[in-house]
Amino acid sequence: MTGAATRADVGFRSERGPVLIALMLTTGLVAIDSTILATSVPSIVSDIGGFSQFPWLFSIYLLAQAVSVPVYAKLSDTLGRKPIILVGIGLFLVGSILCGFAWSMPALIAFRVVQGLGAGAVQPMAVTIAGDIYTVAERAKVQGYIASVWAVSSVVGPTLGGVFSEFVSWRWIFFVNIPLCFLAGWMLVKNLHEKIAPQKHTIDYAGAVLLTLGLSALILAVLEGGQAWAWDAPASIGAFVLGALLLVAFVLAERRAAEPILPLWVFSRRLLLTTTLVSLGVGAILVGLTSFVPTFLEGSIGVTPIVSGLAVAALTVGWPISASQSGRLYLRLGFRRTVLIGVGIAVVGTLALTFTASTPNLWLTAASCFIVGLGLGLAATPALIAAQSSVPWNERGVVTGTNLFARSIGSAVGVAIFGAIANGIYAAHSVGAASGAGSGAGTQHDAAVIALASGSAFIAISVCAAATIFAAAAMPEARVEDVERARPAQGQAR
Repeated sequence: MTGAATRADVGFRSERGPVLIALMLTTGLVAIDSTILATSVPSIVSDIGGFSQFPWLFSIYLLAQAVSVPVYAKLSDTLGRKPIILVGIGLFLVGSILCGFAWSMPALIAFRVVQGLGAGAVQPMAVTIAGDIYTVAERAKVQGYIASVWAVSSVVGPTLGGVFSEFVSWRWIFFVNIPLCFLAGWMLVKNLHEKIAPQKHTIDYAGAVLLTLGLSALILAVLEGGQAWAWDAPASIGAFVLGALLLVAFVLAERRAAEPILPLWVFSRRLLLTTTLVSLGVGAILVGLTSFVPTFLEGSIGVTPIVSGLAVAALTVGWPISASQSGRLYLRLGFRRTVLIGVGIAVVGTLALTFTASTPNLWLTAASCFIVGLGLGLAATPALIAAQSSVPWNERGVVTGTNLFARSIGSAVGVAIFGAIANGIYAAHSVGAASGAGSGAGTQHDAAVIALASGSAFIAISVCAAATIFAAAAMPEARVEDVERARPAQGQAR
């Protein structure tokens, strides 16, 4: 497939349509899995126990997914995208089967690691393959298709989780992945064709191990700080110190590696560094809203979890709408200005949430989430495409993986910071809430505290969005024709 294709070739009926469908299906595996589990937790706990351990179902999955992305990304640049994404689908399939047969909470947590390792390959490879087979002008529309999967999953996932838990069995939230994995794998085997020039490669085992262990320690410290242990607890300090030391050793190892697993040049090129920072901010903003908006609405005005979930879904609706249209902007204005416009819109949305937090309203909150979604779609998609377009095929996997990994790191750090702020508000008002309950005004007081805590988190999210503007402003001023390079001969996909 050459770069001479036009916009008319983007769609399900085009020559590349089957590949696009396969990429959307593989993305759907990860997207649905991220939303289907939450509504099934009560059923899982009542069946196999382990209430105090269930948060690890989410933490361990996120950890395994995040730390494996850089490794898969580098391997895809040497071995090709197809074998890596198929390995990811295979791991996700095995993990889903094992989770479905789990007999205890510790076993289920262990099997979620396998699922997370599969997801770590599936999501970045889908985005990388899209960057391989579509031109810069086409990629925005394609990313809109892929982003729409998340919008659909935000509604379908929780619904399926509730239906399976109530009418069938919670185990089917994992078994449902079996036919989807087989279908996605079959479509990729049949329709995705790569031409990889045979070369001798040196695998950076030392770098992979040091990076994985270092990131695991740091992300674990961030995810569990203030939850499983206090921030100043020996376990927390030890995890941070161990992670930092391992990453220092990783940097030293990468300087001597023939083919480093995460080349340090990724952080020395201005365009790649700034787009990575934008992705970091996007991850924090995204997880901030999805984590605090449901609690805010349910606790302050008493809406049901389904209604609060639909309010958050407004964000995932706005994202694909703007992402699919971002190509028109960055082709005319360039990547930097488009990203700046997107982040600016996101700032407006987060400020709207902040100013309306004191008077909670479902429709205003949903509208604010929609505005943030529009902004993030205009920021995240052009930033990723700019990074992908600035490198040849044999570097695109690493660049894409680094960008998406930064989003995961932003999510983990964002959860920790925003959660610490909200928990501080709850702790400061705990005594007052208890006395209010004794006077018969407990419900109103609790709602007021929840609104205050959520509003404080929204302020922090707004600050994060404003800081992301500086990263976008630091992007080099370059138009599409200045950034894109010709596809090299090292490898092609069609």
